[in-house]
Amino acid sequence: MSLYVQVIEGDVVKVWDTAPPEGEADWHEAIEIIPEIVKDRQVIEGHTFDLTSNPVQIIYLLRDITIEERKDTLINQAKNAFKIIVNEQMLIEMSDTDISGDLNTISAAKSVKDARIATINACVTHDELDNLV
Repeated sequence: MSLYVQVIEGDVVKVWDTAPPEGEADWHEAIEIIPEIVKDRQVIEGHTFDLTSNPVQIIYLLRDITIEERKDTLINQAKNAFKIIVNEQMLIEMSDTDISGDLNTISAAKSVKDARIATINACVTHDELDNLV
């Protein structure tokens, strides 16, 4: 995919992935420089432009993910898995049939969620969190 940037007075004012309009000034070809990301350890956070390069480089910046951020993500996943089970049982309970939701299923799912969250919270390193996934 071709990229183009419009640079006016040293500032990038537009980035397009289609050819700019004919006759419009200050457009330059651009390429993306995307660094390799360490899975579950880094995220792309912002970008800069190297206007001295030809083509212009769009350079993506990395940020390390904190252990707390990873814990929060894993805890939310555990909560969402529990929520799905609760919702399924609630829909069964609310249906116009003679079938009732299963409170034992909900209770077992809550125990799994609580144990998972306790295990996540006990982790202090990325390697420990990696072993949970």
